Amino acid sequence: MTKADIVEKVADGTGLTKLETEAIIEGFLNTVISSLRDGNGIEIRGFGSYKVKKKNARYARNPRTGEKVFVDEHFVPVFKFSKDFKSAVDRGMKDSDGKN
Repeated sequence: MTKADIVEKVADGTGLTKLETEAIIEGFLNTVISSLRDGNGIEIRGFGSYKVKKKNARYARNPRTGEKVFVDEHFVPVFKFSKDFKSAVDRGMKDSDGKN
């Protein structure tokens, strides 16, 4: 599912126009990115939480050449699904016998 598919589905479900829905979804995504960039986590009850995790500097190997490469310390966004979210997906997949 793409962002355009999400916009269409939300617009159909809410009665908002696709243009209004797209603005809301863009605003949400930009808020998440901005908040994480500022070092703040986000928790959406029943959905999950976003936070930033620090990855320490280390040596890695280039898989193509086998050459040892230094990777600087960096930060990555992570998302942890809530128990409710996981349960809903599990139930949905079991109900449909794993068919999409």
